[in-house]
Amino acid sequence: MRIVIAEDDPLLREGLALLLRAESLDVVATAGTPDDALKAIDEHTPDVAILDVRMPPTHTDEGIVAAVEARRRHPDLAVLVLSAYVEQTFATELLTGGVRKLGYLLKERVGRVEEFLDALRRVAEGGTAIDPEVVAQLFTRSREDSRLERLSPREREVLALMAEGLGNTAIAERLVVTDGAVHKHIRSIFAKLDLSPADQVDRRVAAVLRYLDDVRRRG
Repeated sequence: MRIVIAEDDPLLREGLALLLRAESLDVVATAGTPDDALKAIDEHTPDVAILDVRMPPTHTDEGIVAAVEARRRHPDLAVLVLSAYVEQTFATELLTGGVRKLGYLLKERVGRVEEFLDALRRVAEGGTAIDPEVVAQLFTRSREDSRLERLSPREREVLALMAEGLGNTAIAERLVVTDGAVHKHIRSIFAKLDLSPADQVDRRVAAVLRYLDDVRRRG
């Protein structure tokens, strides 16, 4: 696994690099600014880019902007975003580009090495790793959402695979059904969750967030 790390804190940047190299992972470049991160990604075409949300010069959304741009240039790039705390607007902006090969973790997870490495590998393999606290704040409700109870067992199975970052064809292969059947299930999921095509947030992302939030509540 080839990795680029973009983090403006030199101690955390080098600490991450040492941790990953100790796990026999190939850190091909590190960067302290968004521009340097994009240059490194263009040059090395890594499997995964790990980016901090807040980077120079303004320490606001530079990391998210860089992540979105990196995915635009390299659609198959896996991206794992790290943040000191939940950035609701920025997280939503990133998620609207799709959930495949995408992770959004709070930095405190890095200290839990096994959790962090598991999230990194999951994202690199095409899945999704969204911090439970990020899900909670992106999808806060005053009561539990009963709309998920409307889903059939097969629809929940499809939604769970969507949450893993699988596309329709991969879901069809996993469930041994046709692409058309998966498409029909997903249309039904959107309808039962009251997700309209006019919604500003991508319906697939919104459905996955509801599923993840339900898992968090039950866990």
